Amino acid sequence: MPGNKYNGNSTHIPTRVGRLLRERELREQRKSSRASHSNEVIDNHRGAEVSENGPRFRESDNTGVAFVEQYSEEATAARALVEGCEKQDGRPFRQRLLVVANRLPVSAVRRGEDSWSLEISGGGLVTALLGVKEFEARWIGWAGVNVPDEIGQKALTNALAEKRCIPVFLDEEIVHQYYNGYCNNILWPLFHYLPLPQEDRLATTRSFQSQFAAYKKANQMFADVVNAHYEEGDVVWCHDYHLMYLPECLKKYDNKMKVGWFLHTPFPSSEIHRTLPSRSELLRSVLAADLVGFHTYDYARHFVSACTRILGLEGTPEGVEDQGRLTRVAAFPIGIDSNRFIHALELPQVQEHIKELKERFAGRKVMLGVDRLDMIKGIPQKILAFEKFLEENPNWRDKVVLLQIAVPTRTDVPEYQRLTSQVHEIVGRINGRFGTLTAVPIHHLDRSLDFHALCALYAVTDVALVTSIRDGMNLVSYEFVACQDAKKGVLILSEFAGAAQSLGAGAILINPWNITEVAASIGQALDMPAEEREKRHRHNFLHVTMHTAQEWAETFVSELNDTVVEAQLRTSKVPPELPQNDAMERYLQSSNRLLILGFNATLTEPVDTPGSRGDQIKEMELKLHPELKEPLTALCNDPKTTVVVLSGSESRVLDKNFGEYDMWLAAENGMFLRHTKGRWMTTMPEHLNLEWVDSVKHVFEYFTERTPRSHFDFRDTSLVWNYKYADIEFGRLQARDMLQHLWTGPISNASVDVVQGSRSVEVRAVGVTKGAAIDRILGEIVHSKSMTTPIDYVLCIGHFVGKDEDVYTFFEPELPSDATSITRSKATDGPRLPVERRAALKFPASRSGAKSSQTKTQRPFLAPDRRSGNNHSCGSLRRPSPEKVSWSVLDLKGDNYFSCAVGRARTSARYLLNSSDDVVSFLHRLANASSSCLDV
Repeated sequence: MPGNKYNGNSTHIPTRVGRLLRERELREQRKSSRASHSNEVIDNHRGAEVSENGPRFRESDNTGVAFVEQYSEEATAARALVEGCEKQDGRPFRQRLLVVANRLPVSAVRRGEDSWSLEISGGGLVTALLGVKEFEARWIGWAGVNVPDEIGQKALTNALAEKRCIPVFLDEEIVHQYYNGYCNNILWPLFHYLPLPQEDRLATTRSFQSQFAAYKKANQMFADVVNAHYEEGDVVWCHDYHLMYLPECLKKYDNKMKVGWFLHTPFPSSEIHRTLPSRSELLRSVLAADLVGFHTYDYARHFVSACTRILGLEGTPEGVEDQGRLTRVAAFPIGIDSNRFIHALELPQVQEHIKELKERFAGRKVMLGVDRLDMIKGIPQKILAFEKFLEENPNWRDKVVLLQIAVPTRTDVPEYQRLTSQVHEIVGRINGRFGTLTAVPIHHLDRSLDFHALCALYAVTDVALVTSIRDGMNLVSYEFVACQDAKKGVLILSEFAGAAQSLGAGAILINPWNITEVAASIGQALDMPAEEREKRHRHNFLHVTMHTAQEWAETFVSELNDTVVEAQLRTSKVPPELPQNDAMERYLQSSNRLLILGFNATLTEPVDTPGSRGDQIKEMELKLHPELKEPLTALCNDPKTTVVVLSGSESRVLDKNFGEYDMWLAAENGMFLRHTKGRWMTTMPEHLNLEWVDSVKHVFEYFTERTPRSHFDFRDTSLVWNYKYADIEFGRLQARDMLQHLWTGPISNASVDVVQGSRSVEVRAVGVTKGAAIDRILGEIVHSKSMTTPIDYVLCIGHFVGKDEDVYTFFEPELPSDATSITRSKATDGPRLPVERRAALKFPASRSGAKSSQTKTQRPFLAPDRRSGNNHSCGSLRRPSPEKVSWSVLDLKGDNYFSCAVGRARTSARYLLNSSDDVVSFLHRLANASSSCLDV
């Protein structure tokens, strides 16, 4: 968009990577210009606690509020600095960012009817975005409390506004069904590879349905609040599995809204995700976003795979494509505010903690685990591995201690209560087995530590042990590395944590399910030489300090802005939707109309519908859309209208579906033609070579046998192998193998074209295209109808492969004028026609569309042997060439030609319709208008 810093300027750099590199350079320059003004990170406030992904503050302390306020003051000062000297086209330098998450970064406590106190909440997202000064952030989310009265809601809204927060008010029932139900009992376990709850009675099924309904309702409530505060140019950043339905809700409100969605948990493989009853609906909702982000490439790959396998969409290196619209999918590993931890180690209170811990554990190596008490954290596996290590290494029993911090979570859930009991039992057994009166090998705490105590604990640790059995990222490993620049301890990290892809080079990677391996890794870490420890630490420390939470947030929003630019460039090449009113008006004004309609995916009933799987049997047996009988009958009965169904299907398929209508049928891409009241004739060139057919048929049969759920169609002029319903990856591999075999064998010297569809391979004779056949078809129609007036209106609608889209360009009037009167089909698309046939399609020199084809000499064709089992009643019948006529068959003006592709955004057609349902709707309107004129 011109004048917009986030869109217009980027187009000066041609490639996406080039634009992003330039944006990164500018971002670094802006940081440097602000460094003298705001370069301090607030890290010395007392009362800070730690959660897995960042700081949490005690409710009894108000320092958390100061933490937010000081960040806000820094942000305001920074904004004043840049706005005073850096503006572009009158717009502020900083872009507004609406951060939408399930919870606000502050918790609210009601003190009176219209009085609230706000306290800072924890989390990596809070840490990331509070430190970002590139954008003017607004938070939208649930405050964590039920506020049923209007007075309380108004007071809380005003209080939160001071903190740049906007509340979404959810009642208790919605929270119970949406948050506790669908989010925590369905999505969270599934995304961590835990099975869905077992349905043992019908009531459970109804509960799942009501929870999903509440989930969608809650997401719509979030969308309503976003829409109320959205301003043009804002970036909306949706977070986590709680809000998977939100991008679609927002795009329905404003399709031009910049929407990004980021998942903070793993995304499971498609085989896991496909067990979710609402799988398709959620995937399509997320795909409404412009940019979809994950912590690791594995999660992004799983998401793309789910979209291709479950929704049948096309996966690309950039993301997922659906009817020309690309949703970009990428990995954005989150980080921490490393400076906060590094600077905290210099504080007096932290130094005092470090001194106490060193005295307490003098003479012993310290191992540390910091986790939420959760099934996915692998705490039992960690403790059992430590037990095995002590069992196998008696010399270490009084020289090492494991400190396990287990922060309680969801204490009211039975599964978590059982986990707590299990951990306590294992710890008690190990301490009883290997402990003494003065020392025990495991110190287990069921509580969190404040920020300073945690930093001190990180600093004195020799080995950090992260044994998550499935974790989105796990920032404890980052925090440990940030605090280890002096001691350079060793990190043992689960390969199932997202952090393994970032810190794997410096860490010892383990499979937490392999207790023996973990025990051996503990020994390796404790005995590791100082030189190796330093090398490993240096690698990880550099990553942690460079890839910070602030850098993560800025990179995501920068790429979101650029993704919108890319989408705008792509959209500019997509044809507009068919102007139905204009098409109808010109239809009524014309006197001799030609309607060319495709069949498959144009006049058929949709097989693939959102939220359901396609029906292979229905698709293999093409049937006319049930709502088309009335409009087709009306259009065919109009004496001013000629209807042609032009399809790649066999003649018997067209006979079965259109035999009752007064129209023309062109089968096998126009190679066979008949009026429904006449016999089939061939428009095939007389010397077409089909000797290759049998050898290609054997190849197709072989690959059909080897590829489950694939099939092939055997036609007179082509063979089509379709693997749409086969496994998508296996189908692609088989198609590639097939093509290699075909090109090196059966068709290496044959005159054939290979047409690759999205999930099909077709081999046809050279020149067999719909565009190459259309002039021959017109000649037969003109002769049969004894036309005396030119065709002055053409409507061509179809879902054609790229090879057949020459039918659209055949009728284009905007071609150079040429007085020579010959066929307009491309020479390379088909053999030359007899002179008599070409003369019958004479175009006047005065018509802007007349053009002489640069017809090349073709290699001679052998007369084909007609195969047995021919479906055509008169396969070799050729109508004698019609006599020459002195008038022009076509008298088109540019505005009287409408070419329209169905469900194909990449097309040479002028216009688009999304589906066959849209075609049916338009033909109904056209038929009604036509009938009204006839009645008059």
